[in-house]
Amino acid sequence: MTAELTRLGASALAEAIASGQSSAEEVTRAHLDRIEAVDEAVHAFLHVSTESALDQARAVDRARALGDAPVSRLAGVPLALKDIVVQAGVPATAGSKILEGWIPPYDATVTRRLVEAGVVILGKTNLDEFAMGSSTENSAYGPTRNPWDLSRIPGGSGGGSAAALAAFEAPLAIGTDTGGSIRQPAAVTGTVGTKPTYGGVSRYGVIALASSLDQVGPCARTVLDTALLHEVIAGHDPLDSTSIPQPVPLVVDAVRRGQADGVAGMRIGVVSQLRGKGYQAGVLESFDAAVATLAAAGADIVEVDCPHFEYALAAYYLILPSECSSNLARFDAMRYGLRVGDDGTASAEEVMSRTRGAGFGAEVKRRIILGTYALSAGYYDAYYGSAQKVRTLIKQDFEKAFTAADVLVSPASPVTAFAIGEKVNDPLAMYLNDLATIPGSLAGIPAMSVPSGIASDTGLPVGLQIMGPALGEERIYRVAAAFESAYVAAHHRSVPDAAPELEVGVR
Repeated sequence: MTAELTRLGASALAEAIASGQSSAEEVTRAHLDRIEAVDEAVHAFLHVSTESALDQARAVDRARALGDAPVSRLAGVPLALKDIVVQAGVPATAGSKILEGWIPPYDATVTRRLVEAGVVILGKTNLDEFAMGSSTENSAYGPTRNPWDLSRIPGGSGGGSAAALAAFEAPLAIGTDTGGSIRQPAAVTGTVGTKPTYGGVSRYGVIALASSLDQVGPCARTVLDTALLHEVIAGHDPLDSTSIPQPVPLVVDAVRRGQADGVAGMRIGVVSQLRGKGYQAGVLESFDAAVATLAAAGADIVEVDCPHFEYALAAYYLILPSECSSNLARFDAMRYGLRVGDDGTASAEEVMSRTRGAGFGAEVKRRIILGTYALSAGYYDAYYGSAQKVRTLIKQDFEKAFTAADVLVSPASPVTAFAIGEKVNDPLAMYLNDLATIPGSLAGIPAMSVPSGIASDTGLPVGLQIMGPALGEERIYRVAAAFESAYVAAHHRSVPDAAPELEVGVR
């Protein structure tokens, strides 16, 4: 029974705990045992909070034994937390050596909401350094591996969270998405991940990369489980000035509606600019099949034109480095984290330079240099200013598209998981992995990736991206749930169950 618990999703585990079939402690121990068994091969986790997780689980069990009502529908269910979201008393690295040894004295708002909901935090997951990357190869602590094929990447920057789900090390995970760091890992690992509307989930206590783009979001193996987690972490937070003062979207109800009523009468737009050059044949084949599935379920399929999307990648890689250059200036060796070259004779500037040289990885340095240049006198208007103008045009493209369609769809990633090391020395090739996800990030709209099958040319998972207008989370969850139900009905299985057994026993 212990091993079987790790195969259950979050909603099934919550039901088992609520009915007394299992305890929160049993569920947590099963997942901790799974981590011990397989994570040496997968390397999804940077830190495992064994005793803390068991204490949290026992607290849930004690409350139930006393007859207290559960604090949420996910009470007692374990979760993997991306190591860019801080938790008091637990190491936080953001995948970087420059924060090595830092123990945060406070909880992020997301962390606090999880704890208050009785969700059990198993530990912190690996990521590209400061969330800069599409493969989790830029982590200072080594790459995470895709449980479908350990020679391949799990996506990035949130590859650790996605791999933990795909390896059945956790039924829930938290990711952050700046340009696709939830959706692309979900796509290449056969899991589900949502980037909420910008400001829909608090960023307080999340180590900043690009403040006008960063967004925290839920990850799981099913659409329902993702929605349950979404409702726990979302909502206004006065500690975050960008937080939207709006009610939490009723995404769980939207999932139930999608499962029951499907998508009959909904208008689903196919973005012509997000399915052409640069997309793997097997990905496009799977995408076309997904669109056909939605059409068969009663949706009206319309083609939409978003002409400025072709400039999205270039604009993003000016905006993000510029904001990264500003945010990462705080890592100066003076207050916390790594400190190199302080021999008693060196100046503060020398210590700062030596520490940053030793503590930041190559990709982080590349983006800081790009951003600093783009913000420099004489170049600001030509680069950063122009990129922001393109961003406005992309938002306008979306606004026009949503007059013709209720949601938009595209592949979530142009390719399936590629080999570790294949693109790590080619920054442009790596950046192209974000082709489909960056437009939604620039516009701040909600978007998610849901498994859409297995690519015929690689045998690896493909993700369907579903995008909605700002505050349109209920729409995308309804469509995602309807598609997931149709896929399971047609294939008699869900995508996560399709992976072959690996020698390490990951599946």
